[in-house]
Amino acid sequence: MPTVRDVRAKSGEEPITMLTAYDAPTAEIVDEADVDVILVGDSVGNTSLGYETTLPVTVEDLARHVGAVSRSTEDALVVADMPFLSIGVDEADSIENAGRMLKDEGAHAVKLECGQHTVSLTERMVQLGIPVMAHLGLTPQHVNQYGGYPRQGTDQDGAERILELARAHENAGAFSLVLEHVPSNLAADVTDALDIPTIGIGAGPDCDGQVLVVDDVVGLSAWSPSFSKQFGTVRREMESAIDEYVSAVESGSFPAPEHSHEADDLEDLY
Repeated sequence: MPTVRDVRAKSGEEPITMLTAYDAPTAEIVDEADVDVILVGDSVGNTSLGYETTLPVTVEDLARHVGAVSRSTEDALVVADMPFLSIGVDEADSIENAGRMLKDEGAHAVKLECGQHTVSLTERMVQLGIPVMAHLGLTPQHVNQYGGYPRQGTDQDGAERILELARAHENAGAFSLVLEHVPSNLAADVTDALDIPTIGIGAGPDCDGQVLVVDDVVGLSAWSPSFSKQFGTVRREMESAIDEYVSAVESGSFPAPEHSHEADDLEDLY
């Protein structure tokens, strides 16, 4: 099983693969594919819980899914994505919420959507033994502040702020950095400036690794962002299988004799 040190050591050496997973069956499949890191993302709110944003996801929600993934993963590093307002409001509560993901649910690290307010928190968590993956660029928990999900770091001031925060979180002890929906040349500059690995999502090819939402990768999502790619057609296969099941039940062809059992010793009850 890779450790946070192993992931950090991949910086500039070999690509890091990272995917989300939210349940046991998916985690098993992702793990068997030798993915380096499984992120239990707060994107579970969009993919599995029916929310339009990640904001309603609670610590209880996330913990349940982290536990399911951790119990089903043998090789990948499991990272818990801390949900909206679970960190950053009060340091003691932030540490308790993050620590729970490791102590009770079996994660190996946490991911924080970062800003200036998470620099000291990152340092304190690392001191206490909670490895931190930082996240800069588009941070979806700021959707109401952004007014949507716009690309970040597109002007000089925004780019310099991202680089400044990236360095600050590296100095605070973060073992890696997710860069989301930023210009590829900015991601390349940040990657060159840091010793810890960068993991991109919509950030171009020059990051040390890549992460996507597993529903997008397998083609389960009805819609995927422009920076993602569907590598499969799971949604189409599910639609076909379910249509066939409904037709079989309605036509009476299922269940067939081979799907049932008849007890020889039972007498007719009527």
